[in-house]
Amino acid sequence: MDVAQTIQLSLSGQRFSYFLMNGKQYQVIGQFDKKDRDQPLDLASIFVRNKSGDLIQLDNLVTMEEQSSPPQLFHNNRYMSATVSAGLAPGKSIGDGIEAMERIKEKVLDDSFTTDLGGESRDFAESNSNTMFAFGLALLLIFLILAGQFESFVDPFIIILTVPMAVAGALFSLWLFGQTWNIFSQIGTVMLIGLVTKNGILIVEFANQLREQGKSKYDAVMEASESRLRPILMTSLTLALGAMPIAVSIGAASQSRMGMGIVIVGGTIFSLILTLYVIPAVYLMWSREKKHRPEFDNL
Repeated sequence: MDVAQTIQLSLSGQRFSYFLMNGKQYQVIGQFDKKDRDQPLDLASIFVRNKSGDLIQLDNLVTMEEQSSPPQLFHNNRYMSATVSAGLAPGKSIGDGIEAMERIKEKVLDDSFTTDLGGESRDFAESNSNTMFAFGLALLLIFLILAGQFESFVDPFIIILTVPMAVAGALFSLWLFGQTWNIFSQIGTVMLIGLVTKNGILIVEFANQLREQGKSKYDAVMEASESRLRPILMTSLTLALGAMPIAVSIGAASQSRMGMGIVIVGGTIFSLILTLYVIPAVYLMWSREKKHRPEFDNL
């Protein structure tokens, strides 16, 4: 206790009292001069008074060993933890940073370590997983609704093929304009599911009606593509032009939403071009035979 008290009074900078001088108040601090406490070996020159009143140099009483220790220990989920923080390089997204950290983790950490994201990285990972779940759920719901409407599992699958084409166009547009895959672009991709499937619905539904009138599969899909070209062009261009202000970043604080507009415009235009060729071709290969309905003969 005498050793601990002596070191505390010598090095801790404890405040003992105050004094007044020239109308100003000053603190009384108990501490060695800086030149007497700069080096670790200065601890050996401290003297401790024993119960007999004699001064004994500290190195005669203790042994000193130099070690390093953190000023405080952080815990996460009841485990000792360390926080690794980093900034993003120009042109890199949070997703790129998370991938880089994962590669470093696999390289330098063994199985006794666990990692967890925090801050914006955790928000990004959670929103990304939620968006992918919403994307898959939207595809499933649209497929089931179309299956009930068309009374077939093949026709809805043909219509759903417009979604991969739209997503490919969205990703290409993001790369072309230097945008990142963020929460806004993910929301725009989910919106594309409902926006682009209507192209396939227009063609497949009208082709089925023509085949029920007795026309061949080839003649039906060709006539459906020609007849539905104008509605497809009108709706697709309307959607693309409607999202154009977001894509060109017009308005206050619109820079962050720019990815959503680019995804909608690029995905819609890309899907528009490919739908007119891919959907009729796939319809010719996969569509099943339709029963001829005589009530259409007089139309």
